[in-house]
Amino acid sequence: MTESTTPAFDPALTGSADDGIFAIPTTLEDARLVFIPVPWEVTTSYGNGASQGPQAILQASPQLDLYQRDLPNHYEKGFHLLPFSPDIIHINNLAKPLAKAVQEELESRGSLNARPDLVGVRDGINDASHQLNSLVYEQCRVLDEQGKLFALIGGDHSSPLGQIHYLCDKYQGDFGVLHIDAHLDLRDAYQGFAFSHASIMRNVMALEPAPARLVQVAIRDFSEEECAFAAGDARIAVFYDEDIKEQLYGGTPFAALVAEIIAALPANVYVSFDIDGLKPNLCPHTGTPVAGGLEFEQARFLIKALVQSGRRIIGFDLCEVCPNPLDGGDEWDGNVGARILFLLASWMMESQQNPG
Repeated sequence: MTESTTPAFDPALTGSADDGIFAIPTTLEDARLVFIPVPWEVTTSYGNGASQGPQAILQASPQLDLYQRDLPNHYEKGFHLLPFSPDIIHINNLAKPLAKAVQEELESRGSLNARPDLVGVRDGINDASHQLNSLVYEQCRVLDEQGKLFALIGGDHSSPLGQIHYLCDKYQGDFGVLHIDAHLDLRDAYQGFAFSHASIMRNVMALEPAPARLVQVAIRDFSEEECAFAAGDARIAVFYDEDIKEQLYGGTPFAALVAEIIAALPANVYVSFDIDGLKPNLCPHTGTPVAGGLEFEQARFLIKALVQSGRRIIGFDLCEVCPNPLDGGDEWDGNVGARILFLLASWMMESQQNPG
């Protein structure tokens, strides 16, 4: 047995982001759970900043106390953040202003008929997004072959398609997706972008093989077409935010609602967590905030109950964390993002003892 190369770590001391995610010095070799950063926001359609989410989470993460009363110290098995991919950064920086030109033309004219040159630009954006998906898929394959668990930090919500695709191939679709979000994300090639952040779950359910189930929670912003699509697909269960709140106001315990959500999921679960699934005061600078949503403790309770039900988390993503564009010293969004990341990572590790 080789000796560990991870430096000794005293959780009572406060480190810095230079030491690693959550200020924990780790190496890829010794880590059990590896985070893939994807600084990507090419197709964002409202606010900007999602590509800075992984860095914002990293910078705020040393502020966390790592002790949790109901869990072992799973971080001691190694949480490691991969270096930021220069290829992904390069493609994002090239493609984003081109996508904006397409979006502005659609907003002003409703079509690209007057600008046929932008049709080629749009197709190029789709090619760039496909390239991103391939890069992420390959990162997942390499990590899996190394025996690592892995999760993804976006970026906008289109970021994890390559990871979910890899897991679909690995498990042959034998898992469910727990999707926490303000939006259904079931649009068909939104704004002409095949891999739009608003189309991620449409694309996920079109994979072959696709996940067996998609369970969507805290949804409160959607189109009529998306609602019809969800209602017409027996694989999809939607727990709309207004329905959750009406049941809570009528006296139904939140624990009973969570039990219903979890019952719709199979033994293996992938968690896709868009930070705007939370109330906007917890993520004020996310790209598409929507009034309503989950409290932080409701999200924590849901993830904890998921694992305590005997289900196993096979992977997850955390997307759409955006720092304050007007104040670089404001770490609130990154702080909340880091806490959700630590919660997801810790409960994913805890779930590995479940049979799945």
